[in-house]
Amino acid sequence: MYPDTNAEYLQRLVPGALVVKGLNTLSAWVLLNGPLAGKQVFLCGDSAEAKQAVRELATRLGVSVLDRGSLSAAREVEDFPLQLFPEWRLPLCIATGLTAFFFFYLLIRDIIYAYVEQDKDISFRIMVSLANKVFPIVSLIMLSLCYLPGVMAAILQLYRGTKYSHFPDWLDRWMLCRKQLGLLALALAFLHVLYTFIIPIRYAVRHKLISTVVDEMKDNKSTPFYFDNTDAWATDSFFVLGIMGFFLYFLLGLTSLPSVGGSLSWREFTFVQSKLGHLTLIVCTAHGYIYGWNKFLKPSTYKWWTPPGYMLCLVVPSVVLVLKLLMVLPCVDRSLGRIRQGWERTGPEEGRASLRATTL
Repeated sequence: MYPDTNAEYLQRLVPGALVVKGLNTLSAWVLLNGPLAGKQVFLCGDSAEAKQAVRELATRLGVSVLDRGSLSAAREVEDFPLQLFPEWRLPLCIATGLTAFFFFYLLIRDIIYAYVEQDKDISFRIMVSLANKVFPIVSLIMLSLCYLPGVMAAILQLYRGTKYSHFPDWLDRWMLCRKQLGLLALALAFLHVLYTFIIPIRYAVRHKLISTVVDEMKDNKSTPFYFDNTDAWATDSFFVLGIMGFFLYFLLGLTSLPSVGGSLSWREFTFVQSKLGHLTLIVCTAHGYIYGWNKFLKPSTYKWWTPPGYMLCLVVPSVVLVLKLLMVLPCVDRSLGRIRQGWERTGPEEGRASLRATTL
């Protein structure tokens, strides 16, 4: 709200002093409870000697230091503690947008359709049944959005023939928020599990079950279990894939915790987040396909000529898995591996290449 930053205002008040802006990103709670190892602070100032003195102080405290330049950068440094979840804004917007879209889409397709075409008031399903459809749909799409930018980055590297070209800004931003996308997907999957657990105790379900039993007692007959157990196989497979998918989801979420991820080597962390992550996507996508089972070809599935929500949510993960399958083909994987090791395509002619030495 002021034209000058605090640091610049102090420098103007005491022109003979050497003012350095720093350490303001460490809260009092962090300073009191510690430890400070792994924390990062930003420094800016017009005097190299003064910044070096503050850098040595911060190093003794156990924090890492990043030089932001002259004192004119103080406004950016002072704004850091005032930001509210800056890395979560894009993932939250995506989650909110997808949730709103599928909620209203399924509301029209399921609730309003039944009222208009069948003269049935099933609005009570909004609270549980409708929500329990929206949560897994958005969760699966957001999980696939965690791995789609990696595939797109690989395609760009193959197209350009080098790993030294910068990605577009939108792709960079997308890749930087993959962790937040995954955690939100895990939260929605957890809600889906909780909603599934309460299905047997719902009034509508209990009423339907009791009515079926009473009708069978009145008619003195029971519904036999047919030996054609295809539906039984489909139901059991559906539940098993859901349980395994949520278990793998949970493992991915655990490795995102700093205390767990910090105890893993880089290779172990990459294996969990990449190999195990793609396995999670495969299992959860199969869970969705089993849910559809043979409904894909039935005309009654397409109410008002619209596909069901679970069919729409399978589009993005299926595309990601197909592209990833193409990336692991030996011919493509070999070329991509060479590019990521430093090889560059310097001309249109095949065979012309240069190996750039890189230091990590």
